[in-house]
Amino acid sequence: MASVMGMLEARESAARMRVEELRAEAERVRAELAKAEAVLERRVVALTELAEALAADAVPQEPVRSAPVPVEVKEPVAGSVVPEWHDGVTAQVLAPEYRRLLDVVEAGGEGLRAKELAARLGLELVPAKVEGVRVKAKRLVARGWLAEERPGVFISDARRSE
Repeated sequence: MASVMGMLEARESAARMRVEELRAEAERVRAELAKAEAVLERRVVALTELAEALAADAVPQEPVRSAPVPVEVKEPVAGSVVPEWHDGVTAQVLAPEYRRLLDVVEAGGEGLRAKELAARLGLELVPAKVEGVRVKAKRLVARGWLAEERPGVFISDARRSE
């Protein structure tokens, strides 16, 4: 049978080996951490430098006006989303019912109310149809395709005719 002192010495030796292994592992992790921190610091500096350089170059300048660039789009279908109007976009991006509504407003000259629009579109003048036209016209106003001369009176947006 082994002596008690021998057993304690063996356990101490095992614990000492475990401590040395963990110290070596800790050194390896510290070295890896130092490398990772150096990479992070370089990236932060690069990002800061880039942001400063871009901010320095962002001196307000006169907007450059160029000829509208035609945008190639697929034929929209009924119920599709109304895109925002911007230079270079034509009514061809709109779904057919929105194009018809836009054409009626542009042909109307003076401002038109939803009920007049519905009549000119050949729709039955019932509240549901008139309200549907009003909603579509409001959506065209919100996206910059039409304007409201006064609440509920729709006109062609002057920006689009420039």
